[in-house]
Amino acid sequence: MKYRRLGKSGLEVSVLGLGTNAFGKRADQDNSIKIIQHAIDSGINFIDTANIYTDSESERIIGQALDGKRHNVVLATKAGLVRGKGPNASGSSRLHLQQELEGSLRRLNTDYIDLYQIHTFDPHTPLEETLRALDDMVSSGKVRYIGASNYAAWELMKALGISTNKGLIQYISNQISYSLADRTPEHEFVPMCVDQGVGIIPYFPLAGGILSGKYSATDEVPSSSRASTDPSFGKYLDDRTILLGRNVSKLAEEYGHTSSALSLAWLMDRPAVSTVIVGATRIEQLEDNLKSVSINLDLEITKELDEISSPFCYGKPLAFFRLS
Repeated sequence: MKYRRLGKSGLEVSVLGLGTNAFGKRADQDNSIKIIQHAIDSGINFIDTANIYTDSESERIIGQALDGKRHNVVLATKAGLVRGKGPNASGSSRLHLQQELEGSLRRLNTDYIDLYQIHTFDPHTPLEETLRALDDMVSSGKVRYIGASNYAAWELMKALGISTNKGLIQYISNQISYSLADRTPEHEFVPMCVDQGVGIIPYFPLAGGILSGKYSATDEVPSSSRASTDPSFGKYLDDRTILLGRNVSKLAEEYGHTSSALSLAWLMDRPAVSTVIVGATRIEQLEDNLKSVSINLDLEITKELDEISSPFCYGKPLAFFRLS
């Protein structure tokens, strides 16, 4: 396994991280625990979850899986998206964040979170309130580092400016949709992160499986795929993304790699990317993804991947989760 510092912090994370939004739903508890254990045994030390994943089941399962192994991982979770009905059930107010942190600590069976992330920008709460609440969490020892998710470049830059001006803890990372099928962050977000020393944590690195080569047509959905278990995923399948998946598969076969491993290796090679989180519902999937760590891309294959994915530099992001 290879490790990198998360942004300009001293925290080292594996270049391949484990995403867990399928745990408790598409992967049952026993299988999820086996995947987590296999990931740790393979050198993965970054495990990412959120308070809303599978109605909090993901956090609970991770807490069980890490019994006696907590010190071996960098554990990241998130808060801020809708958790229920009524006032104060979402957002990044001090009240909501403190309440959700305690719930996450309890489910994860730990007394600290390594990376506590705001799941999306909250337009209704002053950034200083959010940052002061996070600063207090770090001072209390319940949180070690803070990160953002789904922040636009200007939102993250504003947060960094407030932290600097007020002497508060700074975000060291931001999670954002980024892949061969979504290169929109390269316009403003990536240059800003390079300049400010913020680590990028791409989610949807395989575009939900599109870049794994499993989808051959919009109306041909494998029974075990995400599109078959999550009907809303169909919105990502169109002629453009299907063609990209085919082209990546063809190129991967030519160079002796799997589509998934090649796509992940390309992403790991992008500026400011610290760790790439990818989910798995089977150990075999995780094994395939781990192959990406040993791929060394040369200029020729990188150029080819850049060219076939160039149409995805523009347009709407593949995914961008926001509060209304």
